[in-house]
Amino acid sequence: MTDQYAVIGNPIAFSKSPLIHASFAQATGQEIEYRKIEGPLGRFEETVAAFRAAGGKGLNITAPFKLDAFAYASEHSPAALLAGAANAIKFDGERVLAENFDGVGLVRDVVHNLGHALRGKRVLMLGAGGAARGALLPFLAEQPTELVIANRNVDKAQALARLGASRGQVRGCGYDALVGERFDLVFNATSASLVGELPPVPATVFASAALAYELAYGKGLTPFLRLAQGAGVRQLADGVGMLAEQAAEAFAWWRGVRPDTRAVIGQLAIALV
Repeated sequence: MTDQYAVIGNPIAFSKSPLIHASFAQATGQEIEYRKIEGPLGRFEETVAAFRAAGGKGLNITAPFKLDAFAYASEHSPAALLAGAANAIKFDGERVLAENFDGVGLVRDVVHNLGHALRGKRVLMLGAGGAARGALLPFLAEQPTELVIANRNVDKAQALARLGASRGQVRGCGYDALVGERFDLVFNATSASLVGELPPVPATVFASAALAYELAYGKGLTPFLRLAQGAGVRQLADGVGMLAEQAAEAFAWWRGVRPDTRAVIGQLAIALV
């Protein structure tokens, strides 16, 4: 029987995961089937139990079920524990293992695909939610000079910074504290772009930036990227590479072979205009 994998979310029609994993399977010679599951709200556990009973081997998790997946798992990776959320799980007998590959996927896209080292750079991350939590340790592992987390809720930004304090130079602040500051790389990890809004970040933060990165993907030139473009940032990117790289991490975790992501990124990328 062909091994079964899926992505679960609600809504799920937009998901590119089946296309991505089908491409990975073909490129690596893996015999798998991968589908979408639109999980009924409030019924995550029973939906996953049915998938497992039918022979399911692993799941990618998207909104709104990342917290449910974390709670469902019996074992958690350090990345999942820090994020308090899981974006991938796999089944090993009675064990349910939880991972969060969002942060490592983001770093791999920035460093390997886009060619921007974080080491020795001043890095600004906007937002202190799940995406920012997932990126915290992978960012600090790259040894930036300083990582600044800015958020409307200053306490939340500072609390997240404290979680990483033993791993590197990191601080949390509000957006008003960014006035007069300059950064080499700026990341938008807020949900503002999903609704066409701009986080209240001063354009001056981009003064020396070589990269502005929008974690959302498929939105084109978002208000955040438009602000960065107007400020003269040399390179703009959205989260399509992060999407492909975190999928590749999950695929390798499940199957023991890591696929090349270049073809998938090229297939999914849209012009930032």
